Amino acid sequence: MKILVTGGAGFIGSAVVRHIIENTNDAVVNVDKLTYAGNVESLASVTDHERYHFIQADICDALAMAEVFEEYQPTAVMHLAAESHVDRSIDGPAEFMQTNIMGTFTLLEAARSYWNTLDVDHKAAFRFHHISTDEVYGDLHGTDALFTEENNYEPSSPYSASKASSDHLVRAWHRTYGLPVIVTNCSNNYGPYHFPEKLIPHMILNALEGKPLPVYGDGSQVRDWLYVEDHARALYKVVTEGEVAVTYNIGGHNEQKNIEVVQTICSLLEELAPSCRYSREGGNPDGFESLITYVTDRPGHDVRYAIDASKIQRELGWVPDESFESGLRKTVEWYLNNQEWCKRVQDGSYQRERLGA
Repeated sequence: MKILVTGGAGFIGSAVVRHIIENTNDAVVNVDKLTYAGNVESLASVTDHERYHFIQADICDALAMAEVFEEYQPTAVMHLAAESHVDRSIDGPAEFMQTNIMGTFTLLEAARSYWNTLDVDHKAAFRFHHISTDEVYGDLHGTDALFTEENNYEPSSPYSASKASSDHLVRAWHRTYGLPVIVTNCSNNYGPYHFPEKLIPHMILNALEGKPLPVYGDGSQVRDWLYVEDHARALYKVVTEGEVAVTYNIGGHNEQKNIEVVQTICSLLEELAPSCRYSREGGNPDGFESLITYVTDRPGHDVRYAIDASKIQRELGWVPDESFESGLRKTVEWYLNNQEWCKRVQDGSYQRERLGA
C-alpha cells in the first residue's frame, strides 16, 4: 500500500508514520503544513527511509492536494491533520473552523476527484480514514456509561464542534458520492513526542523545572488514556482491515481523574529523577506534589469521557498493549531521556531552524 497521512509530523501522526515504516512494507506520503504542533524531528528515525516521502503543504490548499494525489496515487488516506488544543480553540476558534472543517472538505474533494479516476479494482480498494476524537460525544457527567459508536454528538468546545463537523462531512461524502470512508474516534492520547502544552508532558517538564503544576478546578475531570503507539497500531488495523462506512471507537480502558494523573507523574518522578532538587531526595520536603496548584476551570469543561472499545476488539481483534501504569512510566522515562527534544520545542528552535531564522 501507499498511504497518504495528513498531519504526519504531529503527535499522533508521527507515531502512525513511524509505525507504518518500521513495522510494515507500506509506503507513506506525509503531508503536513508544519504549524507549531508539527515537528519533523519526531520523524528522525524514518526521514531517510526509501518508503517515506514528505510534502509540506496545507490541506486547505485545493491545488496542492490535487497535485499530491496525482503524483503519489495513494491506496489510502489517513487524515489526522487538525488543530487539536481545546484551550487554543477557546481563545481563537477561527483557525479551528478553517483547518478542521474546510481542510477536511478540501481533502475530501481532492480524494473524490482522484477516486473517480481509478479503475474498478483500485476504486474498491481505496479507503479514506478520518481520525477523530471522543470529545465530539460531549460529556458523561453523572453517569457510569461509556461512549459507544451510536452515541449522539454533543460537542462542548469550538475544537470538538469543529471535529464533529468534519466527521459529518466525511460520512456525507460516503452517502452522497460513495467515497469509501471509515471514521475512528479516540480517547486522550499520551506518550513520546507529545507537544509540551498538553497535560502529561506539561506536568513532567514543569515539575523538573520546579514550576507550578496547574490543575483545572478540583482535578476531578475523568479521561480515558490511550498510549499513542497503541493508537497507531489500531489506526493501521482499521485502515487495512476495517469495514467501509463503519465507525470504530478506540480507547485505552484507562479512566483516570486529572489530579490522579498528576499525582502519578509526581510519584514516578520521585522514583526516576530523585536527584532533581524539587524531589524529596533532592531536598524538597514535600516533593514534586508540593508544586500542584489549582486554577480556575476551563469554560465548558467536560467532566468525564470514557470509551467503549469493545467493537474494535470484537471485529478487528485490537486491544491496547499498555496499561496506564506501564504507558505512563514509559512516557516519563522518554521525557527524562530526551531533554534536548523537549528543549528545542520549548524554546522554539525546532521551528526557527526550519524557517531559516
